[in-house]
Amino acid sequence: MRLRAIIFDVDGTLADTERTGHLPACNEAFAQLGFPIQWSWEEFKALLAVPGNARRMRMALERLHPPMSPEAIESAVERLITLKRRLYIEKYIPHVRLRPGVRELIREAVERNVRLAIVSISDEPQIEALLRHHLPEFMDVFHPVLGKGAGLKTAPDSPLYRRCLEILGTDPETTLAIEDSASGLRAARAAGIPCAVFYNDYTFGQNFAGAVLVARSLKYFNLDMLDQLCLGQG
Repeated sequence: MRLRAIIFDVDGTLADTERTGHLPACNEAFAQLGFPIQWSWEEFKALLAVPGNARRMRMALERLHPPMSPEAIESAVERLITLKRRLYIEKYIPHVRLRPGVRELIREAVERNVRLAIVSISDEPQIEALLRHHLPEFMDVFHPVLGKGAGLKTAPDSPLYRRCLEILGTDPETTLAIEDSASGLRAARAAGIPCAVFYNDYTFGQNFAGAVLVARSLKYFNLDMLDQLCLGQG
């Protein structure tokens, strides 16, 4: 088997976090701080094309009437994001679910000495909370864990994926990225890493050109299948 490392995205890939986690946490933060904004799931799905809840919240505040000053908007975004993060970690993460097949693949990877890492747009405290609640037995096997605090995942030169490869010490040809979206796929491919996409209900239909595998669910695949389908026999 050629596969030596797997790099996971988090939101929508490891777990279904958006609808039952990030969305209600954002809406509760808006309500607690007195902003008349409540996103429906359909509205939030459309906003997922904009990376990061801070940018989404800023856009929503900029549309309020009467208008807020730029300084007031930035201050509000900072307070909203701080509160949203706390709500997400303390109240909503326990209720999200891992995507099917995730736990099984991670267990197999650990048993077969395939290294595991995370590259995500989410910030590290939220990633760590998700692992602690839903994959506690594997908390220590993900290294590195690179989130928002490490840099911009979607930057054109893909610095987080490149840094992840350096820390792993593996070649792109023996490493597989697992993503759920076109933006994640582009980030992995910009670093030369083969990428398998397991789409969900809100990324279905995106342009996944360049992916080595596109499928609905990880539950139908094991390490040997991913190795053969994504990295070839070599």
